[in-house]
Amino acid sequence: MHYKAIIFDMDGTIIDTTHIWRQATKELITNHGIDFDHEQHQDLHMKLHGLGMKESCSIIKNHFNLNASVTSLMEEKSQLAANLYQKNVCFIEGFQQFHMKVKEAQLKTGIATNADDVTLKITNSILNLEQFFGEHIYSISQVNYICKPNPAIYLLAAQKLNVDPKECIAIEDSAHGIEAAKKAGIFCVGINTGKNRALIQHCDLIIDSYEELELSNLLTRSLPS
Repeated sequence: MHYKAIIFDMDGTIIDTTHIWRQATKELITNHGIDFDHEQHQDLHMKLHGLGMKESCSIIKNHFNLNASVTSLMEEKSQLAANLYQKNVCFIEGFQQFHMKVKEAQLKTGIATNADDVTLKITNSILNLEQFFGEHIYSISQVNYICKPNPAIYLLAAQKLNVDPKECIAIEDSAHGIEAAKKAGIFCVGINTGKNRALIQHCDLIIDSYEELELSNLLTRSLPS
């Protein structure tokens, strides 16, 4: 047996959006009259990185004891992020070249993301993700909003690609995403776009950039029995 597919996370893996979500979180909190310092922001970012919108807004509400509902916080943060996406979203350096090598190797590819449909639609409209992945772009709305670290989104992507999870490779940038991929039985590569290896320490292989990822070496690995 050989690997047959690579499933990519989206934010921080395909597209450079970590700074966007950090800024959206900061603006959301300050909009509610809360002042917090750089150290608190860093700590909060560690907790939220890779989580879905509902889970991240629940943590923000509880952490700062906000009166606003989780739903209203989600709507506000989604709008803040959407505005930032329009101006700032771009591909992670090296992704397009790596994806070309993946297709040349005749591997199937897909996206498995915690992103909601709003930000996914905006991203697709700007960067045309469908040119890389066709119909195989899956968000948590397709698994009843069950977000990573639950493996549901990865299991769905593997099923839709018609590939056994053990025959897939995942590329992730967050602890929650890595946990989801590994729970699904998928070999997981952690890309250190967040410049913090602690976030990806539990993956199977750590890289700092796509340029480091030798596809031929990756594909010659023995699959788990």
